[in-house]
Amino acid sequence: MIRYLIIDDEHIAHDIIKGYCDLLPNMQLMKNCYDALEAFEYLNKNEVDLIFLDLNMPVLKGFEFLKTLQSPPKVIVTTAYNQFALEGYEHNISDFLLKPFGFERFLKAISKTLGNAASEKKMLSENTNTSNRIFVQNNKKHFQLETAAILYIEATGNYTKIVTTTETITIREKLSALLEKLPKNDFLQVHKSFAVAPKHIKSIEGNVILIENYSIPIGKIYKFNITQLLK
Repeated sequence: MIRYLIIDDEHIAHDIIKGYCDLLPNMQLMKNCYDALEAFEYLNKNEVDLIFLDLNMPVLKGFEFLKTLQSPPKVIVTTAYNQFALEGYEHNISDFLLKPFGFERFLKAISKTLGNAASEKKMLSENTNTSNRIFVQNNKKHFQLETAAILYIEATGNYTKIVTTTETITIREKLSALLEKLPKNDFLQVHKSFAVAPKHIKSIEGNVILIENYSIPIGKIYKFNITQLLK
């Protein structure tokens, strides 16, 4: 069992990390700490195997906190500030997750920290749903989506519309960034503004894909993708 601690002053960060950890076997949350002083007090009396550490926190910053630990456990940094990456490796952290991060990137960090590629495959085999969920943000609320339920996604400026079998959610994120979070083999870009889940395609006729009652256009430069799909 991997005992872990989350240190972050944002409640939503705790929810996301715990949500991802809950998808994996043998991960046990020991405590939610909302500042480094709370974590310091806990670690004075308890041991953990892994810390998820935010950097920009009140009173005591993340790296300052690490300096106070005589024998720190494994540490995965989770932050929105990539300028701290180099300094992080000077503190011998295991990995550096730049917020917002998807489950696939999170899993790689866990695998790198606790083992190797073989352990990553083992985690996935022990829970077949692990790669099939992502968190997306709509305003200040985060939603967990089953990627298997996504029919298609559509870019609208700096926003992206996600259409699933049960609902439609619009998030402030570019299409390209969302595709990075999704399983690469499960989605196909068919237009500069559209990507679809091939398994939900009902029919393809001319330059139009039909998924349920939705018609999705095929862009000229993406016809090759459709040709490969039909082979």
